[in-house]
Amino acid sequence: MTAVEASSLYQLHEQPELDRPVLVMAPDGWIDAGLGGAGALAALLAAVDTRTLATFDSEELIDYRARRPMSHISDGTYGELEWPTIELRAGHDAHGNALLVLVGPEPDQRWQRFAGAVTDLAEQFGVRLLVGLGAFPAPVPHTRPAELAASATTGELAEQIGIVRAEVRVPAGILAAVERRFATAGIPAIGIWERVPHYAASAPYPEASLLLLQGLEKVAGITVDTTELAEAAAATRQRLDQLTANSPQHQALLAQLEAQAEAEATDAAAAAAGWGAELPTGDELAAELEQFLRDEER
Repeated sequence: MTAVEASSLYQLHEQPELDRPVLVMAPDGWIDAGLGGAGALAALLAAVDTRTLATFDSEELIDYRARRPMSHISDGTYGELEWPTIELRAGHDAHGNALLVLVGPEPDQRWQRFAGAVTDLAEQFGVRLLVGLGAFPAPVPHTRPAELAASATTGELAEQIGIVRAEVRVPAGILAAVERRFATAGIPAIGIWERVPHYAASAPYPEASLLLLQGLEKVAGITVDTTELAEAAAATRQRLDQLTANSPQHQALLAQLEAQAEAEATDAAAAAAGWGAELPTGDELAAELEQFLRDEER
């Protein structure tokens, strides 16, 4: 794809000099358990004063039947429509580190052209690293330290965060398409993922956002104030503790999830001890806990 073809998808408003910025993205619309990526991006944008450098052609990228514009009606009269947009913004963190932030929904179409356009912009601004943020539901308990996982253009880069040692085939998000195009262009890219407890995945889970920003700082040096996220995470853990404490049955189920987590952390020892044969699967436990928490909320 030529630079001309790529640039036809966006309009560049200004091109300031940036010192080897990091590009961060957490597109809305794909898997994001507990709104981990969305919460991390919101905290980043709240902490960093950004300005729009480029806007993408929504008519080419977004299906308005899937992502409808919002209409404002006042006393029976239509006002302006709010159209979904994808923007590239620029700013600096508290320590003066330059960063670019890709804001907006995951494109509904023309992924390869979009990935080429993002790569074209990254090359123009001298991006040194792409970092994607997201979260997925997993059979893990909220009472144990959460762990990040990563996918990256190189194994060495992914190992900085941690990996799931397995081979899987999963539906891809736009981050995967952009990451692969960056690899072709020789720009390092990493996707950082937080594992959110199944039973907490449908509501905001601030701890996921907190850990994603910590991962961003570790691989890219971008610092964001996470005080509010830490407080929200503590409150969420306390709420989940209170909900599960009301039922001895579900305390036992949570204990089994904890045992499974410990077993996975010590594979050989756990297998020798025979723990795996005594434990239900994570999916079974999560389904029961999800139902319990829904009942408690009602």
